[in-house]
Amino acid sequence: MTARITEYPDLVRPDAFTQQGLGWVPWLQPVAEQDLTDRQRDALIEPARAKMPYFRLLVRDPGALHARTLTDLDIFFNVTGGIGRAERELAAAATSRRNGCVYCASVHAAAATRESGREADVQRLLDEGVGAELGDAVWNAVTAASVSLAGTPLAFGAADITRLRDAGLDESQIIDVINGAAFFNWANRLMLSLGEPEVPSRRRGDA
Repeated sequence: MTARITEYPDLVRPDAFTQQGLGWVPWLQPVAEQDLTDRQRDALIEPARAKMPYFRLLVRDPGALHARTLTDLDIFFNVTGGIGRAERELAAAATSRRNGCVYCASVHAAAATRESGREADVQRLLDEGVGAELGDAVWNAVTAASVSLAGTPLAFGAADITRLRDAGLDESQIIDVINGAAFFNWANRLMLSLGEPEVPSRRRGDA
């Protein structure tokens, strides 16, 4: 049986959504880095992920992690066609903001800023929430569609597609937005059920 970790006495939780880097601690014991099997290391795809407790926890099912990671990388980094990287990251950030996943929102909001240079617009999404005005029709439509897709019961429908089309997106770009939001609608729930974010020790003086 996998050991449960019920508390972290020194844990400092973030008190707001942020673009600054966060840590993450698991509530179940990850595989120790030195105990990873060759199959598990292969499933990580990227060797640096062996340092991350989240992936060392997911690697307990290497087949599922391998498929999950290839899907993730294809959705967010295969930009030979479709919408740009910034909008894919925005879809993930908006979904994470809607679902309350502070860790995922920090990673993908920072990536949206990095890819677009629009730090103030991204921060407005984090500070004001998913109804914030983000400065143009494309970003507003991407955010709205992502939030609709995250709703339970599902709120996504023809009106979201129409709004994306009216903002100038074609079929392949709309599919990219849906894929980014849908992936993180699932990933948020996984991460939220397995652990929680923390402020890294290097930043605790600012917490």
